[in-house]
Amino acid sequence: MNFLRSKPPISLSFNERGLDEAQRKRLRTAAGYFQERIDLINSWLRTSREPANFTYDLGRSNKLNIASIIALVTGASYETTHRYITEIDQDAELKNIILARAASDAFMDLHDQTALFGRRIGWYAVARIIKPNIVVETGVDKGLGSMVLCAALRRNDAEGSPGRYYGADLMPGAGYLLSGAYAQYGEILYGDSIETLSKFPHQIDLFINDSDHTPGYERREYETIAQRLTPKAIVISDNGPANIFDWSQTVGRRFVHVDEKPLNHWYPGAGISFSFK
Repeated sequence: MNFLRSKPPISLSFNERGLDEAQRKRLRTAAGYFQERIDLINSWLRTSREPANFTYDLGRSNKLNIASIIALVTGASYETTHRYITEIDQDAELKNIILARAASDAFMDLHDQTALFGRRIGWYAVARIIKPNIVVETGVDKGLGSMVLCAALRRNDAEGSPGRYYGADLMPGAGYLLSGAYAQYGEILYGDSIETLSKFPHQIDLFINDSDHTPGYERREYETIAQRLTPKAIVISDNGPANIFDWSQTVGRRFVHVDEKPLNHWYPGAGISFSFK
């Protein structure tokens, strides 16, 4: 960290050799669109510990857009979807447990002392609206999505609609954030996700793909769970829209995608791709 602090600020550098003055002016105009992101990288280098799977908040307009898309997908009112997004944003108990777990000696080098959910607020809103009996997420990593989804199931249970979360991940120890009262609502299944899904004994109401990003593997996950989806099931891809769009077209499901726009972070964001009846 001290080494990073000693370095000069990063700046955009281009080879201007052979450019005339008009071209240099155009270059400066184009580069100006990226300077804010470079500044954010500088700040992130000095303040963040996260090596991957970065965490961040979303801007207000992005949250409103996500709420609108989820209303379209689920048939719920915009007011309902927005209320659930606000609910997860303001869940102090959930955030405190995540922060306490992330601050432990075993994990502190992988986390910042923030509890920010990004696009996962959309997962939460969907789970609150459709009240799933069974939720499956492939590709768990730290378990931030696990906590968000189990928080939704916990609230659903308090309202008389119990449900269960299953995360599937190849890496032993994945999902370590899943703890406290939230761990009562889910579990992590370790091993290859295709093998796990092929043996999965339950019908699935909400499925989230975030495992192997190769097109063939993602498609195999969808094909494996296709006969296990309930009529109301919603399928979400965290890997980008192309593969889930093609599969949705093949099996006669509808498709819609919404981008996420990270707030005050250099990462350009991912998105939520929905497949639904």
